[in-house]
Amino acid sequence: MARICILGAGSWGTALAVLLVGNGHTVTLWSHREEEVLAMQRTSANESKLPGVVLPREIRYSSQLKEAVKNQDLLVFAVPSKATRETAKKIKDLIPEDQKIVSVSKGIEEGTLYSQTQILEDVLKGALTAALSGPSHAEEVVRRIPTLVVAASKSHDLALLTQELFMNANFRVYISPDLLGVEIGGSLKNVIALAAGMSDGLGYGDNTKAALITRGIKEITRLAVAMGAKEDTLAGLSGIGDLIVTCQSMHSRNRMAGYYIGQGDSAQEAMDKVKMVVEGVYSARAARALGQRYGVDLPIIEQVNRVLFEQMDVRKAVLELMGREKKAELDHCSW
Repeated sequence: MARICILGAGSWGTALAVLLVGNGHTVTLWSHREEEVLAMQRTSANESKLPGVVLPREIRYSSQLKEAVKNQDLLVFAVPSKATRETAKKIKDLIPEDQKIVSVSKGIEEGTLYSQTQILEDVLKGALTAALSGPSHAEEVVRRIPTLVVAASKSHDLALLTQELFMNANFRVYISPDLLGVEIGGSLKNVIALAAGMSDGLGYGDNTKAALITRGIKEITRLAVAMGAKEDTLAGLSGIGDLIVTCQSMHSRNRMAGYYIGQGDSAQEAMDKVKMVVEGVYSARAARALGQRYGVDLPIIEQVNRVLFEQMDVRKAVLELMGREKKAELDHCSW
């Protein structure tokens, strides 16, 4: 059994603490908020993040980074994507150079356009990184509802270790060497989910949602392949699988924020109502910038950016998407 520290006590970090303790590992759950740690210790619950869930007494809690990361076999980065670099800097001198790290956060860093593991490798030279991704809402994982995900790493050994540590009868883990593809799929699906939520907020139906999912994965795949990822990865759990669940689910904070925007709220008002980090808002600009860097047309992502940051009316964004020039559906198919 392994010693594992989870950095970030949001809904996903907390759910994974429950899962990993259930797998027999020694788990420390870290939060930067001491009052949150004290509340979890006192109540065996994280009521604001996972209401109604009783946390196993075996979970250890800490608000002290030095204490939390010391002598751990594995670190799990579950902080919001915008806090990954800052958190990595804080632990840089507290961990071994070859520390094994699994990122479960999803997002592209604006400015550098780095994925989560690229940020970690940039700050923590020598660290061995992996990403765990797929259609996996915390609210369902913690209830032991059957879930399938993929562990990706440039290191075959670390991918296998991640599979071994996380997998159980209700949580099936596949492995992949396409780390970039897995992370791009997991990050950009949040931007498409905002669009799906906007569609719901406008009162559109199943036809529109299906179109957004289908054309959305097309955009994500085009960009990922241009960046060097494998097309098949985006047809898998971290691509179309994660996109479907994030666009459809009542648990999806990105879809919910999009819904409020479709109802007329600003991006900030929508995030305030959701009361959790909406990763798609932070990844939208980076996704647009990646498209420009690699010369890839991303029409849905472009319109989401215009709604979020340029005060475009959502209905006008829909009209512009529907009125684009006539095209064939497939890029490389001829009569």
